[in-house]
Amino acid sequence: MLTDIFAYRYANVPIWDGFKERDRRFIVQAYRIIEEQLFQPYTAAGKKNDWADAKWKVLQDRLSSELGLKELSKRVVGYYAEFAGQRNWTTYTKPWNTVCEEFLCSDYDPNISPDEFIKIRLSFVEIAFREKEQDLATRRTTGVSSADVLVAKLLAQGKQQGPMSDRAYALSRLLTDEGAFQASVDELNTRFQQAGYKLNYHNGYIQRSADEQVEAQIETPFWALVADTKWRNVKTDMATAIDARDTGGRDPAWHAAKALESTIKIISDDNGWTHGKENGPHNYIENLASKKNGRFIEGWEMTSLKQFFTDVRRPLGHGAGSDEMPKLTDQQTNWAIEFCMTWVKSLIERTGNPAT
Repeated sequence: MLTDIFAYRYANVPIWDGFKERDRRFIVQAYRIIEEQLFQPYTAAGKKNDWADAKWKVLQDRLSSELGLKELSKRVVGYYAEFAGQRNWTTYTKPWNTVCEEFLCSDYDPNISPDEFIKIRLSFVEIAFREKEQDLATRRTTGVSSADVLVAKLLAQGKQQGPMSDRAYALSRLLTDEGAFQASVDELNTRFQQAGYKLNYHNGYIQRSADEQVEAQIETPFWALVADTKWRNVKTDMATAIDARDTGGRDPAWHAAKALESTIKIISDDNGWTHGKENGPHNYIENLASKKNGRFIEGWEMTSLKQFFTDVRRPLGHGAGSDEMPKLTDQQTNWAIEFCMTWVKSLIERTGNPAT
């Protein structure tokens, strides 16, 4: 099974030129978040948590496979033990979280570059957070409707009387776990800032964030709004856009425009405004601006969106023929991505029910 990891996506983007105390500190802090908040190896009573142990094995297997290793660190160790005056050779099998801990928190290896050493460990952090997020998404999509979630919220807040059903209890626990996970994400992103890393985790990926204000005002709210599976194509295209921008890939603005186009189409479909005769994003934009449909967006907003798809999306989305291949500057690319993020955020917020 192939796993998309931070180390390979950013292999050709130098970030670290040395391994410092702040790097060692960050790695330990990130490991503690995973062990203490995401996949606790032991229960409160001190018993082994079999579910978590299985998850630690998944994390170990996925990263070790990508690195071409059988194990991240040696799991079975042998030693001599003396009993009743006799020395006997015996073995000890470490739990999977210990195998991961010894790899993640090991001393810096001077045989590889600091850049690669840190990126590999960030890859483990990324896989762990992604695994937890996917678990929560699976729980949410297994027969969970917006009405179910509302009932669970009311029950959790004590606003509904009577005994809580098994289903409502499960939903209430899910909401609690989702809140706890978001707190873990917030802590990880704060740790990134404390370490001086211009990085941000969102929706399964660690990516670069060059501007703190853009991150706080646009990127973080954007990723929170598209977390639901309903917007899966939106977040996939936007994540691809950011990776392409950061690693010198092809047409990052085009991928960002695809994310915006998907958002417009979903909103048009959800509201019953799609009539089947649309021929490109302009017609879907007109659905949103239609007076008959209640003017979801104003005329001047329609003009702005159409202009973007005409001048940016269309040239990048078609073959150049004998003309020079269209290419945006770095500044124009950042603007295009931020433009699309801002519009996606604005459109979803206008639906009045962005979480579903």
